[in-house]
Amino acid sequence: MEKLISCCGLNCASCDARIATVKNDDELRKAVADKWRVAYNVPGLSYEMINCTGCREEGVKFSHCDECEIRNCVKAKGFNTCGDCQEMQTCSIVAAVHKYVPEAITNLQSLN
Repeated sequence: MEKLISCCGLNCASCDARIATVKNDDELRKAVADKWRVAYNVPGLSYEMINCTGCREEGVKFSHCDECEIRNCVKAKGFNTCGDCQEMQTCSIVAAVHKYVPEAITNLQSLN
């Protein structure tokens, strides 16, 4: 499987929002919007907002990317990912992602 590792270590290649964007699949966009509206309590999320090529890739970004504390921290420090930071293991900013998606740490370690 293709890997496209985000700043925090998630694999963007397996993200339905990215897949919908790359395939220009409005039905998948609608399914993602329906799921995310409930999961993330975002009642105003429309399927037209589901567009992202990945947080480290050229192209369109999901609106959350601009305000993503993890991505903004990585960019401010001049890193490619959290894996470049010596504080990653104790970082409170990325801790929740790594707690709930531990393979994100493995993904980051695979980049080095």
